Amino acid sequence: MGVGAERGGIIHWAARYDLVVWLMTLGREKAFREKVVRLASLEPGESVLDVGCGTGTLAIAAKRAVGATGTVHGVDASPEMIARARKKAKGKGVEVVFERAVAEALPFPDGRFDAVLTSLMLHHLQREARPRCIGEIRRVLKPGGRLLAVDFGGTAREKRGLISHFHRHMRFDVQEVVPMLDAVGLKNVESGDVGFLDLRFVRATAP
Repeated sequence: MGVGAERGGIIHWAARYDLVVWLMTLGREKAFREKVVRLASLEPGESVLDVGCGTGTLAIAAKRAVGATGTVHGVDASPEMIARARKKAKGKGVEVVFERAVAEALPFPDGRFDAVLTSLMLHHLQREARPRCIGEIRRVLKPGGRLLAVDFGGTAREKRGLISHFHRHMRFDVQEVVPMLDAVGLKNVESGDVGFLDLRFVRATAP
């Protein structure tokens, strides 16, 4: 979370962002993060990248899943988000490497990660930037590695309640990235409901 804001800008209000997420998940952010980690099927010892990590909550949960022998990196374009993520991880005694980077140019070598996560980030990117982001994710995945993307889904007509106030999200459906996954060679594409609001997941594997 947190790579962009309106019109693809960068979110600088990191302190308030956690409150926004708490409201969006109706106070169930911890359960939401745990569900995302389960969907990613993380195993002890794996290397994980969180793209658009926001204030670091998901990356911290991922680190707990992969344990002391695993590694987790989080990247975000916002320096404020990265600063808050580092502070949060330090306060919880969890070792996660956070650094500033854009989703379209990940600062990692090819085949670096077992799993790449992205949560509520893709809708922030400009439409033309999304294929570049997916291409970069594919590049840094190991053979057999997997991508888990969680974002808004369904049509605008289906979106109700609190989420209807986040008008930008009404124009995005995470299913839009499925052809992009195929274009970069990611396979075994699955999708489904996350169980929170109108959030959906898309999961794919590198051959």
